[in-house]
Amino acid sequence: MNPTDDLAFFSRVAANGSLTATARELGLSLPSVSRRLALLEQRLGVQLITRTTRRLDLTPEGLLYLEGARPILRQLDELESAVSSRQQDLRGQLHINASFGFGRRHVTPVLSAFAKEYPEIELSLDLTSEPVNLLTSRIDIDIRVGEIPDSRLVALHLLDNPRILCASPDYLARVGTPRTVSDLLNHNCIILRQFESDYAIWRFVHAGKEQALKVTGSLSSNDGEAVVSLALDGHGLILRSLWDVYEYLRKGDLVAVLPDYEAPRADIHAVYQQRQHVPARISKCVQYLAHNLPKRFPDA
Repeated sequence: MNPTDDLAFFSRVAANGSLTATARELGLSLPSVSRRLALLEQRLGVQLITRTTRRLDLTPEGLLYLEGARPILRQLDELESAVSSRQQDLRGQLHINASFGFGRRHVTPVLSAFAKEYPEIELSLDLTSEPVNLLTSRIDIDIRVGEIPDSRLVALHLLDNPRILCASPDYLARVGTPRTVSDLLNHNCIILRQFESDYAIWRFVHAGKEQALKVTGSLSSNDGEAVVSLALDGHGLILRSLWDVYEYLRKGDLVAVLPDYEAPRADIHAVYQQRQHVPARISKCVQYLAHNLPKRFPDA
């Protein structure tokens, strides 16, 4: 193997954190991957990884080798992209990360259409509960809800995503419709518990003034779909992203309340690393997402 192949191989092992996962990704047997790693360590004359029954840990030499490998591989990728940018067909691997709910419901169908249009791209979609570190992972594009990254990353706006306070018509007919934020104290608020945040505090801006209220209710969940389902069944009010409740609002299964009170937005961005030459497959995919995701919310 040449040094460049070794760099790419070791980067995959480090990103996967598992020889088994690397073997599966490369379509090789586990003994073949173990043997290749051993040959690499033998060629370099150092141990790159310590192996335990549960995980792989990089040695100081392994960390040094990985940190040196990343800019070299990135420059090679950019060079190949620049050289082949005039080709009409896009090729190569493309790794994308998105959140579970938004990824399943909206990103997957858009990427399915993208894959049909560009069949030479080998596309991998990971769904996770939190943003990934693009500077240390193999992910090319991270589709983030709400959070804007640091200056070392590029963020392209894909979709407006206000948070909507809403409830079912049955609940509002039974309990009444709140007119002010303070009215929420008299309502059953269904709470979404996520990431150790102050999830019971709902924040709004009205007429330029910020308001925050600690809401209460008899129901809560750590899953967004469960919270929406409980609201549809008439149990109370929820504060959810537009993408999550759009269809229910459109059909009248949920009704927006306090429309003049704006909750913190959770706009959606495609995030990727800054480069001198962004690979064509990345830029084309980001443009495709930006063009097609809004079409899923035509009246928003």
